[in-house]
This record gives sequence, structure tokens and C-alpha cells, in this order.
Amino acid sequence: MKKSFVIHPFLFAIYPILFIFSHNIEQVYYIQILLPLTIVLGSTLLLLLLARLISNNYIKVAIIISVSIILFFSYGHIYELIVDQYFWSFEIGRHRYLLLTWGLLLTCSIYLIVRTHKDLLNFTSALNIAAFSLVIISVFNIGVYEIKAKNTSQDISKSMENLETTTSDLENASEFRDIYYIILDGYASSSTLKDVYGYDNQSFTDYLIKKGFYVAAKSKSNYPMTFSSLASSLNMKYVNYLSDVVGIESKDPTLPYKMITNNKVINFLKLKGYKFIHFSSGWGPTDRNRYADIEFHGGKGNEFLMTLVQTTMLKTIEKFIITNDIRKTTLNAFSKLPELHRIKEPKFVFAHIISPHPPYLFDVSGEPVPGAGLTMDWKYWKQKKNYLNQLIFINKKVEKLIDDLLLNSEISPIIIFQADHGPGSTFPDGMYFPMTANENMLRERMTILNAYYLPSDGNDLLYDSITPVNTFRLIFDFYFATNNGLLDDRCYFSTYGRPYDFIDVTDSLKYH
Repeated sequence: MKKSFVIHPFLFAIYPILFIFSHNIEQVYYIQILLPLTIVLGSTLLLLLLARLISNNYIKVAIIISVSIILFFSYGHIYELIVDQYFWSFEIGRHRYLLLTWGLLLTCSIYLIVRTHKDLLNFTSALNIAAFSLVIISVFNIGVYEIKAKNTSQDISKSMENLETTTSDLENASEFRDIYYIILDGYASSSTLKDVYGYDNQSFTDYLIKKGFYVAAKSKSNYPMTFSSLASSLNMKYVNYLSDVVGIESKDPTLPYKMITNNKVINFLKLKGYKFIHFSSGWGPTDRNRYADIEFHGGKGNEFLMTLVQTTMLKTIEKFIITNDIRKTTLNAFSKLPELHRIKEPKFVFAHIISPHPPYLFDVSGEPVPGAGLTMDWKYWKQKKNYLNQLIFINKKVEKLIDDLLLNSEISPIIIFQADHGPGSTFPDGMYFPMTANENMLRERMTILNAYYLPSDGNDLLYDSITPVNTFRLIFDFYFATNNGLLDDRCYFSTYGRPYDFIDVTDSLKYH
């Protein structure tokens, strides 16, 4: 038999990983793809070696393995297409039926490949070319992104301008208060919880007030999405100018992601002698931060691995694979945060906790939620009971954390519990906001929890309608004698389809 160069099993194995990475590169670090790449390449090599013990026909063995890889990595995509679908009264979107279908496809493929008398050299060459082309396309897209990313450095430096900076105060660092900035993703305001979810959160807000917090009852998010909201609050400015920088039609979140990672608040406090302590969130720009002095990681799970698992046959057992790992990220934050008082230097602590935002990983007691989806897909906002249960559990963890922080801190710290945006149960199904949102949708999405503990009369400067863009302007002016001043509190709505097409909805929300 003629010899033929066979590389397609390895290329088909790495392509799905490179494809997902290239389409989510702004949210994923290169180190996060090393483990899955190592696993798939090692598994493919092992399968080839084991199969050669059964058959000496390397070409047929390689084709069978490529078919297996394609079926494995396509399973989750097909399942999402047919889930909740019915043929007459028969529900076809169930794992048992798709697994049976995939098993029959693999069996038939093996039978046909083994029984054929053709040498399959041309078919092997075609598979090599096809697999190589797919990989090259993804690598090309990654390269294009990296070139564009380099061009954003000047835009990032511009985003840091026009806010007061001071020289280093390292000699006075021991006098500064620790600052805890804790983002509870998707945490609704008390009014939204009562009117939309039928839940009275008064006991939690009463607890906060009793402990000395100021709860801004009429606070709203400046933006409806995490990347624009955090880019704004951490840089103490509105980000509407990005429409001109990246284009109003752009969907690329690269620039605000970089503004979250390398932001004005961190740079200012580092000049003051603060240690920057960062907690991994599992989500894009807040999962890791190379500017952090100390970084805490919980589980190894992150949004990239979660997405990858859900596209494969591992989707059938995803809850056993990633649920506990993702839960560890949240539990780790609440277990490690109270211990930071042992670090004697002044510190700025940033913890973006993906909760009560989906996925719903905790019931009211902190136990796993049976049957809950493990994605952040928009449709899961509709699960109001799961949302409330997770919120109630988070309330308990927050109360315990506050007790520990206030008890153990030598100097009373500055503590902010703030949502980046509200939930979205009133929005239509689908990943994208509608181009226009009615008043109920805006109210749910834009009104948020925003609670401050500002010792030594800092609370006296707060007001009910303060928004996140003014959080650190107020704190820096009061505690560090800067002169940034406050901005008008405005709310800007945009959609996932047009994230830089900002619409001023302040007037629509001013009575809520």
C-alpha cells in the first residue's frame, strides 16, 4: 500500500478549541487553552496507538478516529438545536435519543470504512486539507485580533486621561484604609425584587444599615452590560466616547475589556502604595489580572471551559464535570476575603462574583440546584425562583463577610457592594436585548444594589441616586483629597447587537 501522510485526526481535535478561542479571544487568556489542547492531542495520540494494536491499516484507523472526534465535538451544537423540540408529540431533544443516533452514525461509519477495499489515499489527503484549512482560518483570525489589539494601546492611554493624578504617597501608606470593591453580578434593587420577583429584601438592607452601610435605594447602573459598566466605574468616567473610537457598528469589546484590566482606580491606588488583590471570577477580563500583586483562584473552571464542554458529548455529564469547579470560584472568594486583614499593607481588593447572575449554582442553603442550566444564556433569567434562591444564599455569605471584615480590620475599611447591572427576566428570550426596551425592562435591568460603608463620616456625602461612575470620584475626593468632583448621574442603554450605540434613558428611570 502507498504511504500517505496522516495529520487530520490531530487537526480535527484542536480545531474546535481554536475556533471557540478565536471567537472569544477578548475574554480568554492563552493559558486557558493549554490544558484542553494538551488533553485532546494526548487523547488522539493514545487512541491512534491503541487502534494500531487492533489494525495495521493506519489510514483507516485515522479516518475512524477523525469521525469519532467530529461526532464528539459536534454533539453539543446539535443538541442545542433540537432541545425542547417535538416531532408531533414526541420530544426529540433528549440526550438518550441523540446519543443513540450518534452511536449508530459511528457504528455505520466504522463498518463502511473497515469493509471498503479502496486505498482511501485521496480521501485522506482531502481530510488533511480540510482540517488544515479549518485550523489556519482560526489561527488567521487570532492573528488579526492580535494586530488590532496592539492598536488599542493608544486608546487605552486616552481613557486614563483627564482625571486627577497625584505623586506617590508610599510614606503615608500605613495610614490608608483598605478598600473592598465587590461586584455582585446582576443583583437587583430592592424595588425590582419586590415588584418583579415578589420578594421583600428588607431584612438584608436592614442588616446593611444596622452595620453602618448606606444603601443607595434609587441607584442605577450607568450601562446595562458588565463590560461597559465596569469599564466606566473603574475608570470613573462615562465610556460613550468609545462609539467614536471603535465605531458605533462595532461589537468588539476588546477596548473596554482592557480598560477593566488596566484601570484608573488601580493605577491611582498603586501610586498611593496600595497592594492590588484580585479574585478570579471565571469571566473574561475579571478572571485574571496581570497587574495584580496577589491573585486568588478558586476552581479551574471558567467561561471558556464551560463553553467548550457544552459543545461536546461531555454535555451529557456537564454537571458532574464543571458544577463543583465553578461553585468553588464563588465559595473561594467568600472564604478568602475575610482573611485579607492579615496583609498589613493597605490593599485594594476587587472581587467580581458572578452571582446572583446565572448559572444558578446555589439554592438557599448553598446546595447545587438540580436541573439548572450551567450557561449564562439569556433565557435563564426567566428562572425567577432559582435567581431568588441564589440571591438569598449570597445575602447570607455577604452578611458573614461583613461581620468578619468589620471585626478583624484594625482600621475600619471602605467597603462597596455594587451590582454591575440588574437582572433581565422581563426581556424576550434570546441573547440580545431588543433595540428598544420598554420602561419595565429598563427598570429591571438598570436599577441595582449599591451599598457603601464609608467610615469617618464618608456616608454623609452619599445620596440615594448615586451611580457607579461616581463611586471612586467621591471616595478619592473624600479620603485622598483629590478634586475630581462628581458627574451627573446618567443611564445609557445599548444592546448586545449594538453595544456602542448608547441611548440616554435617564429620564425614563428618574421616578424609579
